Amino acid sequence: MEFFHNVPHIPFMAQRRFCYVLSAILIIGSILAIGARGLNLAVDFTGGVVTEAEFPNAANLEGTRAALTQAGYQDVQVQIFGSSRNVLVRLPPDNSSSATDISAKIEKVLKGVDSNVVIKRTEVVGATVGKELLTKGITAMLITLLLILAYIAVRFRWKFGVGAVLATLHDPFVTIGVFALFRLPFDLSVLAAVLAVIGYSINETVVVFDRVRERFQTMRKAAPVEVFDIAINETLSRTVITKFATLIVVVALYLFGGEALRGFGLALIVGILVVTYSSMYVASGVALDLGANRRDLMPAERRGPVDEMP
Repeated sequence: MEFFHNVPHIPFMAQRRFCYVLSAILIIGSILAIGARGLNLAVDFTGGVVTEAEFPNAANLEGTRAALTQAGYQDVQVQIFGSSRNVLVRLPPDNSSSATDISAKIEKVLKGVDSNVVIKRTEVVGATVGKELLTKGITAMLITLLLILAYIAVRFRWKFGVGAVLATLHDPFVTIGVFALFRLPFDLSVLAAVLAVIGYSINETVVVFDRVRERFQTMRKAAPVEVFDIAINETLSRTVITKFATLIVVVALYLFGGEALRGFGLALIVGILVVTYSSMYVASGVALDLGANRRDLMPAERRGPVDEMP
């Protein structure tokens, strides 16, 4: 199935240097956001208490926050959860009380705001467990990157490999930078989405590079820039169809999946858009500027007896 009736002729590689500048801005912006604002780590990583409450009418966030503060709960976070009637309350770790006791205390405070409030759930994550989850999450991401880099080293010649590595590092970094910039909650589901973006990135790069290899074999007299442009244009229908179909799902998760899946959906939306861009411009553009050509895709030539003679 093709999205375009005819293969387009878009000069993607003509804009690659502009895209290098754009990528540099995105990366530098992500570094500044992470360094200055940091990640808004959720209870999964920091430990603490999460309570979901449902009010009969639109919730009064300021009144709810003030009531909890007056009750002695410091550093409390109160936000809308799904609809305007649902509120999510986040509290620092409290190892001295059980989930049942904490839920009862919070319910008592919230009933002072509205007597018809209903506590839907309460989750407690200890600080030690949160740190362990954070350590394991970082370890999982590093192991994933190392395995991907090992695959790239085996799969591609070095000129293509450098482009693939930069694209693979570029995509999750920008995705995390968005969460740091807007101080969005970063929990285990978002981390899972970032790991998915890493795999998605290398998959898109492989698709484009495989078509580049095919065109280098059939377009022997064409310039490398022309080969890259033709290869990207020929994969464009596949890119549009797969990205559109995937975005339908993840946008639905973001809009209708509730608060628990909202971060996961947003991370995938950002990741899909960035991956599409980087596979065309970062991976392919870097490989082209490093001088990738048909000989880089040929097996090493064997040296015969004549070559071995002085």
